[in-house]
Amino acid sequence: MKSTKGLMLSAVILFGCLFFAFTKNSGHETNYINQKQKLLTTIGNLLEEQHYSPKTINDAFSKQVFKKYLEELDADKTLFLQSDVNSLKKYETTIDDEIHGADIKFEPAVKQVYDKRIADVMTLYKEILANPFDFKVDESIVIDGDKLNYAANETEWKDRWRKKLKYYTLERYYDMLEQKEKNKKDTAFDKPDAQLEKEARDKIFKVVDKVYTRYKVTNTEDELFNKFVNTITNLMDPHSDYFPPIEKRAFDEMMSGHFYGIGALLTEADGFIKIASISPGGAAWKNRELMANDIILKVAQGSAEPVDIAGYDTQDAVKLIRGGKGTEVKLTIKKQDGTVKVISIIRDEVVLDEAFARSAIVKNGNDKIGYIFLPDFYADFEKPNGARCSQDVEKEIEKLKAEDVKGIVLDLRMNGGGSLYEVVQMVGMFVGRGPVVQVRDRNGKSAVLSDNDHPAIYNGPLAVMVNEGSASASEIFAAAIQDYKRGVIIGSTSTYGKGTVQKNVPIGKALDFFSGRTEFGAVKLTFQKFYRLNGGSTQLKGVVPDIILPDYYDFMKIREKDNPDALPWDDIAKSSYQTWQNTSADFDNIIKKENDEINKNLNFNLIKENTQWLSKNMDSPVDLSLEKYKQTQSLIHSTNAQITKLSKLPAEMDIEVSRFDKDKFYNNPDKGKGERYQRWLKDIKSDLYINQTIKIVSDMITAPVNTVSK
Repeated sequence: MKSTKGLMLSAVILFGCLFFAFTKNSGHETNYINQKQKLLTTIGNLLEEQHYSPKTINDAFSKQVFKKYLEELDADKTLFLQSDVNSLKKYETTIDDEIHGADIKFEPAVKQVYDKRIADVMTLYKEILANPFDFKVDESIVIDGDKLNYAANETEWKDRWRKKLKYYTLERYYDMLEQKEKNKKDTAFDKPDAQLEKEARDKIFKVVDKVYTRYKVTNTEDELFNKFVNTITNLMDPHSDYFPPIEKRAFDEMMSGHFYGIGALLTEADGFIKIASISPGGAAWKNRELMANDIILKVAQGSAEPVDIAGYDTQDAVKLIRGGKGTEVKLTIKKQDGTVKVISIIRDEVVLDEAFARSAIVKNGNDKIGYIFLPDFYADFEKPNGARCSQDVEKEIEKLKAEDVKGIVLDLRMNGGGSLYEVVQMVGMFVGRGPVVQVRDRNGKSAVLSDNDHPAIYNGPLAVMVNEGSASASEIFAAAIQDYKRGVIIGSTSTYGKGTVQKNVPIGKALDFFSGRTEFGAVKLTFQKFYRLNGGSTQLKGVVPDIILPDYYDFMKIREKDNPDALPWDDIAKSSYQTWQNTSADFDNIIKKENDEINKNLNFNLIKENTQWLSKNMDSPVDLSLEKYKQTQSLIHSTNAQITKLSKLPAEMDIEVSRFDKDKFYNNPDKGKGERYQRWLKDIKSDLYINQTIKIVSDMITAPVNTVSK
């Protein structure tokens, strides 16, 4: 049996081998093209030699890369013409040679075509949006690029763009007409339809112009090359990714829950990046020069040349502003009085505690039921006292126990996973010492990961909420709780279906010893698959809840099984484990009773019917005549409105926070953060799914018990 700590050590050793292999080969060459070539070759070798189930990198694979990369750059097939694709066909079977060391020619050739078409589009949409649209014409548009071929000629290409812009304008125009109808008595809305059409076109022009201006600014040679590399890694499986240095830093920040920045919330308004608020105690707050509503014009790393961020979105701007602890960032700021100045700020730690576990108490009759929300299985292994979700959840459990709760709900909806080590620790809190999950490598060698550190800290009734967005570590947790019969899993027809394990492999020279970050970023590589204790894989199939609650996303194609490059399902031998033997309710009867009641529940049945209808109509061509569009939108809007209404309780649940969290919610020194905590609390009070889960836990509390001696 291989322990979790042993698994982590092996991964670290493997990281070191790959890291030194790359730096040894890189020598002292600084030529950009050679760097790209070595990066591509190194990643190609890594995929072939270390990926769990690598595809052979040959001509067939090359054709897949060719097709997918062009689709990545032009998803709705409104950028490239068929003639553009034909001109690039000579590279269709040579990309595998480039991965194996030949000169890189495909991606630079694509960039030439791409840049030309971006310039052509920027001229074209200005011409099209200069003239009114006729919404009486009976025509339609196909939105799904997978159902289209590339435009055969320039005439077809221009017409495709005309329809696309007409569709965008029709959406805005329809909304304006709706507002006009609803506000008949308000003269501010009393405008001629022709004027509304022009205003709609003008708004679309601003949006489209901003998007394509940003393309010109941000889709640099580096950016397009990174997309090319990611196309290659994603073809191995959807979860093998290349992270260039800035993206790797962002990934680490997400996993750790902390980063080094200026401590300010950014927003986008009128095409500019503005300061929305300053976090008390942060670097910007201590600096005292930056203020809310200041506009950021440029960002510079210390003494380096500043980058003009006109056209950037907030996410791209944030990536430039964040950096290493103690480093300098210079912001060129435009104040509200119009003055422009450069402000120097030394980056400091910012903790994203709003992304950590939190809890609340639901009063249900005479009983209190604890509710824990966990957005991710986060872990900061860089710091001895870094945030760890298992430790945070343990604290929340102790808070709830101190409040004398009779049951606990753990909400993992939309939790996309995270640290394998952390989920193993978390299962142990509810089950105690014992196996949690099985893993298998590319050579077929299996291991069982166990929590051997401590006994269970909570023995009462447990319900775990999941949905189609619950993936990876969330599925490991739900599957273990289900296999042990420790609690009841509640949610949509199945979870996401990601049954693979990834590790980060750094590429290039180290930037610093402690962070593990390197000059060329890292590859997040799929190197194992995980399996339930019962031997089944969650890959593609996910975890099927014990109690099914239909929801809005259930019939959408957003799960692992909907990705053609996903690895297949399989199973292995069952692990040796013993189901939960503490005093517990008769789960089988509870599950049957609750499913029967939900199947008769009018709200859930209507949600199911409505989402099925929306799913069937999602990919249909969109009518561009106003009358037909109105009819369709009326049905869609009424259906969505009904789902929203059905998903919200008419009367809020009685929910409060524990006495230990009063200050965080109601006396937070960061007023904006305190308000966001309170808003979260208000949102969960009217959540139909939490309410239904609380009812189920109440039934678990009062149900007859089966007492089994250990």
